[in-house]
Formats: sequence, C-alpha cells, structure tokens
Amino acid sequence: MDLAALAAQLAAHPSITGKRDIASAARALGLTGSAPGAPGDDAAALPRPEGGWDLLAGEGFIPGFVAHDPWFAGWCGVIVNLSDIAAMGGRTTALLDAVWAPDADSAAPLLKGLSDAARAYGVPIVGGHTNLRAPALGLSVSVTGRAERLISSFAARPGEQLVAAIDHRGTYRSFDNFCAALEAPHDRLRGDLALLPALAEEGLTAAGKDISQGGIAGTALMLAECSGTGIEIDLDTIPLPAGVPLARWLVSFPSFGFLLTASDAAAPGILARFAARDITAAIIGRVTDGSCVTLARDGARVPFWDHADVPYLSLAPEAADA
Repeated sequence: MDLAALAAQLAAHPSITGKRDIASAARALGLTGSAPGAPGDDAAALPRPEGGWDLLAGEGFIPGFVAHDPWFAGWCGVIVNLSDIAAMGGRTTALLDAVWAPDADSAAPLLKGLSDAARAYGVPIVGGHTNLRAPALGLSVSVTGRAERLISSFAARPGEQLVAAIDHRGTYRSFDNFCAALEAPHDRLRGDLALLPALAEEGLTAAGKDISQGGIAGTALMLAECSGTGIEIDLDTIPLPAGVPLARWLVSFPSFGFLLTASDAAAPGILARFAARDITAAIIGRVTDGSCVTLARDGARVPFWDHADVPYLSLAPEAADA
C-alpha cells in the first residue's frame, strides 16, 4: 500500500474516527482543555494540597465487545484503567465497576475477568454498581490513583523525540486488541506498569499517552492536538510483532503500549529502561511545529491529519483559551 493510501485508510478507520465522539461529549458538557482535570488527558489530574496529584479515570466498553468475550472484557476493564493511570505518571489505588446483565449467570464471566485481572495487578475493587435485570451485558470501570509528577498529553514540545514502548509478547484477541498480559507472571505485569511513574519522577519524560483505541496513529494525533504541535511518525522505525502488517499495527490496541516524548538526552535512558524489562521500545518519530500529524517512509512524507483544519478531540490549547 502506498503512503497516501495508508494515510487515507487510517483517517477513515472506525477506531480512529470513533475518538471524535469525545469532542461531541465535551461540547455538550461545556468542557475545554482548561477545565479542572484537563479533559483530553488519560486521567483527570487534581492537585493535592500537600503536593502531587489525585488521578481519576473511567472506561465504558462497546456492547459488542462485551457480548463477544465477556471474561476478556472484564480483564480489559482493569488493565485499560491501570494503563491510563500509568500514562499520567501515576500508581493506581482502587477500582470501581458498574455491571449490567440479564442475570447472575450471564454476569459471572464478566465479573471473573474483573477479579482475575485485579488480582494479577494487585489492585483492589472497592465497590460499584450491579444490575442483573438488564436486557444485555454492559460494563464500565472507574479508577483512582496518585502521581508525584505528571506525564501529560498537553506537554509535548517541538524538537522532542517520540518513543513507542509496546510489549510484543502477545497475540490478538477480540478485534484489534493485542494482549501480552494473560500469560505473564503477575509480578512482571506490576513491575512493567511501575516503569511509567518512575520515568516521570526521574524527570525523563513529561508528555505522553497510553496507546488506546485508535492505536499508534490515533494516539499520536490526540497527543499532538492536546499539545498544540505536529508529530511526524517514521514508519520505517516502528518495530512490528512477527506476522503483523503495519496497517493493522498502527490501529491496534495493545495491553501494554505507550507513546512518550523525550529530549535527545533523555530518550536513550527511556529506551534502556524498557529494554531491561524486554519491552520493545523505539524512537518512531519526533514532535514538530505546526498542527499536522505526518507519516514518513523511504524519504516520502504525507499528511495523515491536520488538527487545525479538522479538530479531533477539540481540546487543543487554542480551544481551552477561546
């Protein structure tokens, strides 16, 4: 596939276009990037009087995904929230779940997935909401956490390197979800997530995002828009798991995957930290001036999305100041 065709395919992909629903909700609620908690980040960050930050986040799940694989949906209810807290430079303190199901038997695999993952990551489920008289399965999960120093979607700066750190030790399960967690030792899962707050506290990175629905391409776009920058993604430098085509990898949702920005001096240290835990990490591009996310390959460059022309989350700094 040529570069222009790839860019057009990505820009029309449902996993990427679906993120624009955030803009609609933000407008309806009157939220901007300058509202408390900085909507547009992976978690709301509220300053603590004694220093540091309280973190709050939540995820609702596509009904078709929950119905297709309820145990895995329950597992994902934990890990996607933990990843959001880690992406902010934080450590999770507790989870809350809301479950809808026609009856207790239908809810059982969903609840088991939640409890299995919470046990694996050592995070308590402290309450929530249960309805066993609903017409179909439904799931949302919320999380609390704390951070000493933040990693923020609003802090990328032109000239920084773009680092992708993704655990390749997995396989696809349910749609484009690439899971590298189910067979991993529990202490490894916990230690891998602890890398993110450590990087923040040591001052190696201040900007980044969890690679979520929308994959590398959509996550880079969110990071660029929130930071008021462009990003150039060098497709030649993106490591691929064995047998996975580039076009799919660019929209895949990994169980452990983060985009981080770093200075030239800090980037090698970040790569080394992930390599020490056998997590694949590479510099895959750079933060640029402007507002365009660009794809580069073999010396050619094409625009993927210009968030000044076509707003994405509509939570850019300009929108916050309007």
